[in-house]
Amino acid sequence: MWSSAWLHGAAPSDNVLDALLAWGEAHEVVTADEATADAFDLPVTGGFPAQPAQLLGALRRTGVNDARLVLPVPGDVRGLGGGGEFAKAALSEGEAVVFADHGYGIVPHHIAEGLVRWTVHPLASASPQPPEYVGLADAEHALTDAIRDSAGALQSLDVASDRPSVRAELSAHLRSRPAPDWPAGTPGRALRVLQRAEEIGAILAVAETDEPGGALSASAAVRRADALRPLSDAVRTARCAAVNEAVRVFADQANRP
Repeated sequence: MWSSAWLHGAAPSDNVLDALLAWGEAHEVVTADEATADAFDLPVTGGFPAQPAQLLGALRRTGVNDARLVLPVPGDVRGLGGGGEFAKAALSEGEAVVFADHGYGIVPHHIAEGLVRWTVHPLASASPQPPEYVGLADAEHALTDAIRDSAGALQSLDVASDRPSVRAELSAHLRSRPAPDWPAGTPGRALRVLQRAEEIGAILAVAETDEPGGALSASAAVRRADALRPLSDAVRTARCAAVNEAVRVFADQANRP
């Protein structure tokens, strides 16, 4: 969202760089191979890393303007452009930014406390098939449906127990998550969907813990995971829908006469 706001003139670079502090005190940038290093004028992995400001400049020089968030999980790797090192890294981290029209993607990796490394990869496919478009309204409705269905499934499976400390657990999880600022002009509905997805993500994190998660056996744990999977998928979809809608809005604003 921030890089798109900057690329389309809706945010200054200093604000973009300051926004990164929510995820880590320090950030560095490398490329996965020599060809990508030459294309972006950035160091290859193993060399002295560049700074995020250099990545922003490289994105502008190469004409990138089609950023898209993907949150892959095993069994759902749509949008990653086939196999290859990029897909492997993105799946390992569970998140990536794809520049589909230019054939590149970026994967963040927390390599140490407070230090994030961003690696630019070439895509295995020059034109990856994007995930099916989901609008914000559909994403919100899917979250509501998934909450209802998951709650009913858990109750019927009898794998959830009373947890007197659940409110404290949820609050602690939310406090531990980054609390980023977002660019001025970010659609309000996108922010609301992001917030709701974050809150439900916290519920998922608490529900998935084994102690005191209420799973009575290995088979019950599997059934619990199956019951929660639709909710997890709905959260991922909502996050992507919110971020990608904001990216679209910034691009549209820049293209208006």
